[in-house]
Amino acid sequence: MVAVDRNGSGTPVLCLHGWPGGPSDYRLLTPLLVDAADVVVPHLLGYADSFSPGDEARPHSDFGRDAQVRMLVELIDSLGLERPVVVGYDVGATLAVTLGRTIPDRLRGIVVGNALPPSTFGPCALDDDHRAEFWYQDFHQLALCAELCDGNPAAVRTYLQHFWSHWGNRPDAALTEELVAWYSRPGAFTAALNWYRSGSATLATALSLRSASELPPPVEVPTTMLWGAQDPLYPRRFAENSGELFPNGTVRVLEDVGHFTPLEAAAEMADAVREFLQEK
Repeated sequence: MVAVDRNGSGTPVLCLHGWPGGPSDYRLLTPLLVDAADVVVPHLLGYADSFSPGDEARPHSDFGRDAQVRMLVELIDSLGLERPVVVGYDVGATLAVTLGRTIPDRLRGIVVGNALPPSTFGPCALDDDHRAEFWYQDFHQLALCAELCDGNPAAVRTYLQHFWSHWGNRPDAALTEELVAWYSRPGAFTAALNWYRSGSATLATALSLRSASELPPPVEVPTTMLWGAQDPLYPRRFAENSGELFPNGTVRVLEDVGHFTPLEAAAEMADAVREFLQEK
């Protein structure tokens, strides 16, 4: 079962959270939209209230990009979401891009935080001077990662706090006790790692593109990308060639924003979403 938070009425807005976050990533954005939008925040497979004991032992592919996108398409159908605006960052940005390639005619628009165009994955993500930022993606492949953290609230808090403090810049990027509780349940931390273990994350994508005969197609859906210039994972130089990924898109650089766009730039993201709500 997929858990969903739903508030407001009007044009549907489908909000996709990230790691090490959850549906609460949208706690500041939702109140800014509910007067004009039906804000739908699914708990992604294996996360928050969509986690079920035993998920940690299931095949990693059950929680990867393809499985998450299938779930989201089914959710759009089952909830009757007509031409939603899709919002995402981090894991959610990857899913938004994939939805844009999978069902482009069924989307009104896309609003995402930092998202790398395909040709930038390798040259940037694998650069010697930046490769170390993605250390955690390798660490998540190890059984040791889960053994150290799974079911241990103190270890979970310490581990997640590293990312919230290192990746965020504005004060609203903060680890909450709700997130610690979600990730501390036995099996839940491991289940969330399955996104990385399935090969769905940035570094795995970068490595796969090294030998690819052609790049993935662009996303033709109208898109606004809010680029947090203080994001250590995706610094400003990574925004180059964004038109390759979003030929019908615009990039708005936010100088003092880090990685956690829906929290750090809730007002700016709400403005971008509202622009799509006004379109017929």
